[in-house]
Amino acid sequence: MANFSIARLPRIEFGAGSLKKVPDIIAGYGSRILLVTGSRSFTDSSHWQPFIDQLQQRSIRWQQCMVADEPSPALIDDLVKIYANDTFDAVAGIGGGSALDAAKAIAGLLKVQRSVMDYLEGVGPELPYDGPAIPFIAVPTTAGTGSEATKNAVLSVQGENGFKKSFRHDKLVAEYAIVDPDLLASCPPSVIAANGMDALTQLLESYVSLKSNAFTDALAISGLQAARDALIPLYRQEGELAQHREKMAYAALLSGITLAQVGLGSVHGLASPLGAFYPIPHGAVCGTLVASATRVNIHSMLTREPDNRALTKYVQVAEILCQKHFSKSAAAFTALIDLLADWTNELALPRLAHYGLQETAFDKVIANCRGSSMKTNPIVLTDEEIRQILLERL
Repeated sequence: MANFSIARLPRIEFGAGSLKKVPDIIAGYGSRILLVTGSRSFTDSSHWQPFIDQLQQRSIRWQQCMVADEPSPALIDDLVKIYANDTFDAVAGIGGGSALDAAKAIAGLLKVQRSVMDYLEGVGPELPYDGPAIPFIAVPTTAGTGSEATKNAVLSVQGENGFKKSFRHDKLVAEYAIVDPDLLASCPPSVIAANGMDALTQLLESYVSLKSNAFTDALAISGLQAARDALIPLYRQEGELAQHREKMAYAALLSGITLAQVGLGSVHGLASPLGAFYPIPHGAVCGTLVASATRVNIHSMLTREPDNRALTKYVQVAEILCQKHFSKSAAAFTALIDLLADWTNELALPRLAHYGLQETAFDKVIANCRGSSMKTNPIVLTDEEIRQILLERL
């Protein structure tokens, strides 16, 4: 077994009803908090008022800010300025990945009083971040990004000169990740589909990552099994929905842990420029590209690196997701790619042209896709191979 290192993780409270633990956890840090939520999914739910009542019973004072879309550096800087003169004992993010990423960044900057642009990877001066960060508590209400378990806040500027980059540091890791599957009950099918395929892709890419290890592999396998059993029936609203929500919340959590430790691959490498230049939700990018990216990865390794260990891992993923043994690797590869394509179609994930991408823009996307995620893809893809991934889903 190869040596490995595991970076800091939050303390995790997982299970139905675990939201009820949050007020006491908050009280352990003090009596004044900033609540960062999504636009309305949590505040319009039956969970909101009991949660606020519990805060009031503990004499916890709170202010709330809402993050409706993927956060931008300008939004983070504005919110930090708004709350700079307040003294908060903790920041609690309750929502999807956008709300959690925003809360994470705000918690890291309230005491620092600098623009987040100073710390973003790949843009600006990339100053070293020294903190201090305010304690951050993460409560996801969707099953997808795994942001509750990571050290990076993903921020976006959308448009022709846009970017999607991370503010990343161990000090930004949540003190607590409270994962309550009951909070997924309000997710519409489109959110279940996009977020579920994001989690699935993160598990798959971290499993075949150049940095993968025995520890993360075990978690990725467990997460893939959970997503296999729950994603499609949860989307269809069939069967034991509480169990499906539990499995998808678990899969998303594990995907956040594994990606934080060993990185991702070509799908997420492409998701960065695509999400920056076009109005494509992150989960939709992942879901629409994962089958084509898997095919191109496998073909590239068979052609140029037939001894690459990731080929064996793709066979293992095929056997996990298809729930059958394959005597020949070629059959496993075909079955895996077909299954991922079938899921993409069933979950109604749009093609890239739906969001305005044209083949004439491929060169720009490819030129901006070789960030941190692409660096842990199991093989270095050529520009033409990346072009094939995009072309299959145009």
